[in-house]
Amino acid sequence: MKNLFKILSVVAIVGALSLQSCETTELDLRENPNALSKDQASPDFLMNQIQLSFAGWVESFGNIGAEMARIDYHSGRTYENNFSPATFNGRWSTAYAGMFEDIKALTPLAEEGGLDTHLGISKFIKAFVAITLVDYFGDVPFSEANLGGENFNPAADAGSTVYASAMALIDEAIGHFNAGGPAVANDFYFSGDADAWVKACNTLKLKALMTSRLVDSGAVSAFNSIISGGNYIMSSDDDMQFTWGVEALQPDSRHPRYRSDYTATGAGYYQSIHLMNYMLQNDDPRRRYYFYRQNAETPGQDGAPPALETLGCSLQEAPAHYDGFPFCGLPDGYWGRDHGNDEGIPPDGFLRTMHGVYPAGGAFDDSTFEGRVQGEGGKGAGITPIMLASTVDFWQAEAALLGGDAAGARAAMLAGLAKSVAKVQGFVSLDPTADDSFAPDAAAVTAHADAVGAAFDAAVTAGDTDGWWNVMAQEFFVSLFGNGSDAYNFYRRTGYPTNLQPNLEPNPGGFIRSMWYPANYTNTNSSASQKPDVTQTVFWDTGATSLY
Repeated sequence: MKNLFKILSVVAIVGALSLQSCETTELDLRENPNALSKDQASPDFLMNQIQLSFAGWVESFGNIGAEMARIDYHSGRTYENNFSPATFNGRWSTAYAGMFEDIKALTPLAEEGGLDTHLGISKFIKAFVAITLVDYFGDVPFSEANLGGENFNPAADAGSTVYASAMALIDEAIGHFNAGGPAVANDFYFSGDADAWVKACNTLKLKALMTSRLVDSGAVSAFNSIISGGNYIMSSDDDMQFTWGVEALQPDSRHPRYRSDYTATGAGYYQSIHLMNYMLQNDDPRRRYYFYRQNAETPGQDGAPPALETLGCSLQEAPAHYDGFPFCGLPDGYWGRDHGNDEGIPPDGFLRTMHGVYPAGGAFDDSTFEGRVQGEGGKGAGITPIMLASTVDFWQAEAALLGGDAAGARAAMLAGLAKSVAKVQGFVSLDPTADDSFAPDAAAVTAHADAVGAAFDAAVTAGDTDGWWNVMAQEFFVSLFGNGSDAYNFYRRTGYPTNLQPNLEPNPGGFIRSMWYPANYTNTNSSASQKPDVTQTVFWDTGATSLY
């Protein structure tokens, strides 16, 4: 909508100039004639743009984190070279030139109009974005950012300083939500419920505290204090998520993963062999919701003949360092790719496994094994999960394990699992053609939960610390399908799971502890310099060293 107003502004300027064709017109070239001026800006239109930009931005970073945690397929044989600085140009611009600038424009309008809810949402989003920038890049500009002509070369603040500033913003946001101001015209997350926004603010604090606990001796205590207060995202009814639409025309409102998979040429994504294998081996009841199999068998698996043209590795032996890990494919048509497979794209668009009904709004897997195209399944009306009640349960399990409370960790883990399964199963209704008789029944759900609990108990009984952390971590990662940022953070601070599928390359180089700074930051800012490599840690990452 903001772009529409920019266009109207241009039309108005052109019209004014044409009426003055015989006069000399002086233009103040310090003002951008294509930009929305302060007296034309609408707080609601700015709020719409900020919220929509935020949803796509969280989705895009969630994809990167999911690749690192093997929730999604990662295509890089060497970590150093897989992502280039240019990879992050768009994300960086959306944060600084997009959301932060829009928030800067919104703030005086909202303050003048007493629009506390607008201010609360904008400060929450700015805090969330700032925390995420630190999590992925480390030190980033914040205090000197978005000052316009006052400073064209903002220096980076220490990541810990940005975190502290973000926590202060969250407190300010809570104050705005408690002030009882008018609701925004379109609240895309909580439909005008200020109390729900306060819960989201406290949950964002939980996220920051658990993430930074290795360098903050009071973080776990502060985390537990918020939990004791009970005013956070505790129920799945309060989950923070963005719900996508079904419109394929411009603007395309469908879930980004649906757009890429449900096309005239077949699926655009490859699914992670590691995640599908873990869920298959454990008979996970979410499997048919996460994945839709277009083919009943995978070449080279369970007696199916290999197929060089569509799955070249089906004729290859597993590399030596894969000892015991699945390679190339899985039985029953679970057709994906190994972590680090950088092969080209064969004609397998209507053969490979694609995204299902959760979270992408695709098709429920009812063993029809059909190639799927645009408009089928849920038509893209899926979600981008941002902060879920199940995630908080897994953070509580982590806190319990840190305190040596295995029983408390087990209870929190199973609570998170139960919430995740129930949420995912509710998505079958998005696919009107689904045969839901294939949906796992209550007995199957219970059996799976019992098996997870038994695996955890066995590790505890054996005194196998790695074992119980691995069980909890793997289950946490499965619950994060659709947004892997918290999994990437968890893996870096704990080193678990230790049983992730290795990179296909035996020597992929050091694991990515932080991303390259974007090229449009280092190339245009005299205060910025590029990192020497991707093994540079962010301020809170002082934990595990044996990531792979």
